[in-house]
Amino acid sequence: MANIGKPPKYKNKEEIQEKIEQYFEDCKGEPLCDADGNPMLDKWQNPIMIGQKPPTITGLALALEFTSRQALLNYQAKKEFVDTITRAKSRVEEYAESRLFDRDGTNGAQFSLRNNFKGWNENKKLEEEAEEKETVRIELTRSGKKYEPENDNAR
Repeated sequence: MANIGKPPKYKNKEEIQEKIEQYFEDCKGEPLCDADGNPMLDKWQNPIMIGQKPPTITGLALALEFTSRQALLNYQAKKEFVDTITRAKSRVEEYAESRLFDRDGTNGAQFSLRNNFKGWNENKKLEEEAEEKETVRIELTRSGKKYEPENDNAR
């Protein structure tokens, strides 16, 4: 019977590290070559890459034969694999962080960092701080009369 739904069992950290390296290598893609096998270049003389894809936590999980991102995170709790998986996740985080400086990748990078990595959700902290502070009510007046926008007789 197939091992469907069960996490893969790695014998040691070297075995999982090998698959992690293969995942990141696959993300790089490969150069597009002409009929003679020479890499084709873009206008800046960089090789044109095909099959390139961004490294993601879910992509990493699937490459390691886990059924989901959460299954990978659960496996990370195993003492022998914690450093290896944490380092791999840091490589994904570094990629997303670098996209913050890229006009085309900023929104996706922000989403990934906020949802997949600790310490990147500054907005939530600001909202919590705002809730702790007292609410201040300001009444607007016009010509000494209380201003009510729905019944603007103060004109």
